[in-house]
Amino acid sequence: MSEQRRARLRLEISREAARLFWDKGVAATSGDQIAAAVGLSTRTIWRHFRSKESCAEPIVMQGVVTLLGVLRRWPRRRSLEDHLTAELTGIRNGDTTPPVDLADELLAMRMIRLADTEPALRAAWLMACDQVEREMCVIVGERLGRPVDDLEIRLYGASAASAVRVLDEHIGAVVLAAGEDFTEFSDVPALARRYAEAIRTATGGAIGDPLDDLIG
Repeated sequence: MSEQRRARLRLEISREAARLFWDKGVAATSGDQIAAAVGLSTRTIWRHFRSKESCAEPIVMQGVVTLLGVLRRWPRRRSLEDHLTAELTGIRNGDTTPPVDLADELLAMRMIRLADTEPALRAAWLMACDQVEREMCVIVGERLGRPVDDLEIRLYGASAASAVRVLDEHIGAVVLAAGEDFTEFSDVPALARRYAEAIRTATGGAIGDPLDDLIG
């Protein structure tokens, strides 16, 4: 099986597992049920995942992949607010390549919410957050023209990643509490400012402004 096909299969298993976890609860969901939902044998499930809870990891990572893709595309001469506004508008309108699956984003929100009471799911979420922090250090280092292992760059990356994690958890909780209604966050520029201001605050203003081409 090719790596690409394996990744697609893991994601499909993760989708069905996440739906079952949300509808039935983690404790009430078995590996056999996940396998049946996907149309695979239970043995195949265990070839791809070490435990039933770890089946949530690919769907949780989907939102992380989206975020990191957005940040990697951040032009030097554009402010973070303007960049996020453009990117989030594109996601909402379905203009991104590859397209963002909003159903997957909602499933990720559900798993992050469940992670508050399910330690094994919390581990999956924190693994995703660790990936954000590592990639954020690379993005910040390249933007400021400094080594990724520079202490200050690592602090900026960790701070920015923490700000994003807290906002993601907050927004997911609000959306789910409202019956999965995104109305409160329909103002894309306001949502972009919210994330940008959080990152600016967390990094003491070091990250967020447009940069001159001579920098870095």
